[in-house]
Amino acid sequence: MNNLVRIAPGALELGRPLPWNVYDANGNVLLRQGYVIQTDTQLEQLFERGRFKPRKIERPQDEVVEDTRQRNPFADYPDLLHSLEATLEAITDHDPSAQKRLTGLTRMIMRTCAEAPDASLALVHLYSIGPTVLEQVLFHAILSQFIARQFGLEDNRISVLTAAALTANLALVPVADQLNASNKLLTDDQRGVIRRHPTRAIQALKTAGIDNKLMLRIIAQHHEQADGSGYPEGLSGTEIRPEAEILALSERYVAMITKRAYRNRLTVTEARRLVATLADGKYRPAIPKALLQVLGEFPPGVLVRLDNNEVGVVTGRPVRARGPFVKAIIGPRGNRYSGTFERDASVLEFNIRGVEEPEIMPSMDFSRIWGFSA
Repeated sequence: MNNLVRIAPGALELGRPLPWNVYDANGNVLLRQGYVIQTDTQLEQLFERGRFKPRKIERPQDEVVEDTRQRNPFADYPDLLHSLEATLEAITDHDPSAQKRLTGLTRMIMRTCAEAPDASLALVHLYSIGPTVLEQVLFHAILSQFIARQFGLEDNRISVLTAAALTANLALVPVADQLNASNKLLTDDQRGVIRRHPTRAIQALKTAGIDNKLMLRIIAQHHEQADGSGYPEGLSGTEIRPEAEILALSERYVAMITKRAYRNRLTVTEARRLVATLADGKYRPAIPKALLQVLGEFPPGVLVRLDNNEVGVVTGRPVRARGPFVKAIIGPRGNRYSGTFERDASVLEFNIRGVEEPEIMPSMDFSRIWGFSA
């Protein structure tokens, strides 16, 4: 591989799964996606020796050949983030390819979630420790389309909602990572940027030739609240489209389970408990209920401890009175298994005792655990 480049300082972090494979200068895999860097020494060695495969930003072709490969959300993760970045840049730059890029990315996300739903939901939880703003936007889109389907929206509305989720925070992208990393109170200027971001996103989309009325309305309303306390118009009740509430709840859930400089992240158990309270005045009651149904008690990607004292990662939600399904990765005595063992948590011995929140997440080969070919 002669197209590998050095890893820039700051691209990788301690305690966070690698977003892509890391290679040496000769193209040999040093570490696979999902490996968690444990020490500063490891991090320094990766910056010194490690390489990664960069993505080229290419203009979409007029004739698009349908990609019929099996969708693997983990292998696709870098491409999805790359495509998202290119799409938002195209919108900001008023590039004629913006509409085509957004349509293609929306289709890819919807197809990925349809073909590999549990693995797609796992992405949200495996990378929720300290996601970049682009990762958060991708998570909003993934969750929005799952909630919308559970809520009962038809495919064309789900598609428009997914596109809205990908672009609603366009105006915040340049500053969001900085805001999340700050433990200081927001300034008046920063609060103004936040309150104006739906309007600024709509202006950028219109200038780029993207003018779907439903999509723009979803973006305009996604910070309104059913009790009238939202912004920018102070709408209430049924004045707010359900798609806007779904996007708002997706953003809120991701914020709950994400670590910020100014607060700790909630466990999934705590976040689910809080979501259950949101049906009282802030959202249509069916929307928080839809999110809880999508997640289940133990969502894919969450680490759990079983009654036999093993620790594993939830890989699948319950199906016909079986599950949740767990791949055990750590034995009862704390020893790391060389492989993984599938456990059906509906079996008494493998009942889930509770969610695990280790100081540092264990390394995992995500594609292998979820059964995708290399």
